[in-house]
Amino acid sequence: MLLICVGDEVEVPPGTPNIEQWLEKVGSRRLHGSEMRPISDATTVRTRGGDVLLSSGPFAETAEHIAGYDLIECADLDEATEIAAAHPVAHFGSVEVRPLHE
Repeated sequence: MLLICVGDEVEVPPGTPNIEQWLEKVGSRRLHGSEMRPISDATTVRTRGGDVLLSSGPFAETAEHIAGYDLIECADLDEATEIAAAHPVAHFGSVEVRPLHE
């Protein structure tokens, strides 16, 4: 799983590859992905003592937030980090590689 993270203000450096170039490079190794709505649309859910508590906004305040995700299939972490490094957001934000349990 690639978690695509950006700050509140995004400035895309000239020469940054676009998403179509990245998708072509990754090919069938990308299984699914999507951009997320703004963090202002987030709802955090907690269950405490049988009560469901809802709060607006993200779970935690951070300088960066998750703007999207891509689910990829790779042979190993080296291949995953290579794909993450080529993602356009890696050039101005960050891409967190998070393996899933099998």
